[in-house]
Amino acid sequence: MSLKLLNYAIELQEAEEKTEGIQPFTERDPLLSVEDAYHIQLETVKLKEERGVGVIGKKVGLTSKAMQDMLGVKEPDYGHLFEGMKVKNGGTVHIDSLVAPRVEAEIGFVLNEDLAGPNITYLDVLMATDYVVPTIEIIDSRIADWKIKLEDTVADNGSCAKVVVGDDRIHLNEINMRSNGMILRKNNEIVGTGSGSAVLGHPAEAIAWLANKLADFNIELKKGELILPGALSAAVPVTKDDKVEADFGQLGTVRVVFK
Repeated sequence: MSLKLLNYAIELQEAEEKTEGIQPFTERDPLLSVEDAYHIQLETVKLKEERGVGVIGKKVGLTSKAMQDMLGVKEPDYGHLFEGMKVKNGGTVHIDSLVAPRVEAEIGFVLNEDLAGPNITYLDVLMATDYVVPTIEIIDSRIADWKIKLEDTVADNGSCAKVVVGDDRIHLNEINMRSNGMILRKNNEIVGTGSGSAVLGHPAEAIAWLANKLADFNIELKKGELILPGALSAAVPVTKDDKVEADFGQLGTVRVVFK
């Protein structure tokens, strides 16, 4: 790890603490690579763990073709979920604790065994899954005004901020993951719809990709971790007093309020 990349990680931590956006790394450092960006993210993990903040899961982003086209990439990215990010169903999130939040509805997976790539398939993921839960991921960019390229969002922990976890726990034999639908509402207005097939054809495909990608950095998906495979519809900006609900039908409903 170079001193430059460490300093970038420290800068991101300070931006998160101050809830202030910073200039995109790709504007200041055009030679920054995606691998560099992942090392910045992993340095952020170390900085948080040194403060006693542990990892509770992982997230996959950029799983839709639309998002990949927007950033000019051909594969997803990932980030880490930390202690303190989890919000209970129906909970309140203070808007002034975030920079520029948006919400996404996702089917969260909880594992009952470790998964270590390479060569993990979506069938391996299904066999390693304990249950799935409805979730709302609150994404946020410490990069000012969401002026991000792939390297920026990867460095910024996949633009992750918080995750609201529903109360329902559903086993995979009780649900068709591809066809299970979702309706996302903000202030009782429908702002997004989708199904599990929006995530690389099947959410488990995204988690298989993640397990194999993490193998490049000698990291495993751990038993008990919450894994977010990607959004079922586009991200929606939120502001103070917004109320958000994601209804996944058979999978259950999850809600959050912003104050």
